[in-house]
Amino acid sequence: MRGLAPDHAALARLPVRGVIVTSRASTPGFDFVSRFFAPGSGIAEDPVTGSSHCALGPYWAAQLGKTELVAYQASPRGGVVRVRLAGDRVKLGGQAVTVLRGELV
Repeated sequence: MRGLAPDHAALARLPVRGVIVTSRASTPGFDFVSRFFAPGSGIAEDPVTGSSHCALGPYWAAQLGKTELVAYQASPRGGVVRVRLAGDRVKLGGQAVTVLRGELV
C-alpha cells in the first residue's frame, strides 16, 4: 500500500471530494489499511483521515464480521485509527496532531 504511486493530476480531474484506497491488512494487529487522496480539494494525500474511516468502518465491519477494528492509514506519516461501530455511529480513536490552535471571540 505504501508503494502506491497515484497520478495526482488524474485524481484532481475526478468530480469527487477524494479517493480512498483500502485493503485487508497483512500485518498482525491491524484489520485493514487505507490511503486517502484529494488533490481536487487541495490535499494531495491526507496523512490520517477521520471521514474516510467513518465510511471504511461499516464496510470492513461487514467484511470481517467485527464491530471493533484497528486500521492503519499508510500515508508517508502514517497513523493508527481505532474504529468502533455503535448503532448508527462510527466512533474513532487514536493519537491526534495539533496543527492549529486558536480562539473565536
